[in-house]
Amino acid sequence: MVELFLRGGDFMWPILAVFIIGLMFVIERFISLSMSTVNTKKFVVKVNQALQEGGPQAAKEVCEKTRGPIASVFHAGLQRMGMGIDAVEKNIMNAGQIEMSFLEKNLVWLSTVIAIAPMLGFTGTVSGMVGAFDAIAAANNISPSIVADGISQALLTTLFGLIVAMIIQFFNNFFVSRIDKIVGDMQEASVEFVDTLLEYEAAHPEVTRGGING
Repeated sequence: MVELFLRGGDFMWPILAVFIIGLMFVIERFISLSMSTVNTKKFVVKVNQALQEGGPQAAKEVCEKTRGPIASVFHAGLQRMGMGIDAVEKNIMNAGQIEMSFLEKNLVWLSTVIAIAPMLGFTGTVSGMVGAFDAIAAANNISPSIVADGISQALLTTLFGLIVAMIIQFFNNFFVSRIDKIVGDMQEASVEFVDTLLEYEAAHPEVTRGGING
């Protein structure tokens, strides 16, 4: 593999640099999304139990001790509890949009790597072919041995550029799938949680329009 890399010429180095940058963002996204993933059903049950047994403040404490976007969205809803359904839903929606931006952070750089790697490979291909034709012109001979190095370089840069793009594309699609699942769970849980808050307010009229502070 090292020998093939070195035979690819100068354009192999920028392709390698782009690949390393892509892997750095892959690792960052993997760690971030892993930390954002929780068992939604268990968390919802835990928050609802805390709400019924200890009130809104206890539910907020559960959210504060739990990482991930769903906990942040629930906490936002609890912050506006007692101010009406519109205020609760608006705060949940705003929090959801912020969490989505965090989940999708740096995916644009993976897309950039996916686009640039093949372009660098194709540029190396053109460079290799130009070198091959220059060799033919200099030798005034079309012997295969004269153009072999240039053609080999051309094919290798294209090959490595496409391999890099395919690897990063796989991880990008994997992350998009994970984000879609997290967002779907977050939206479904949020709808159920709004209903839970409304039921709690109806059963506890002491919850006023002043909201829940703290």
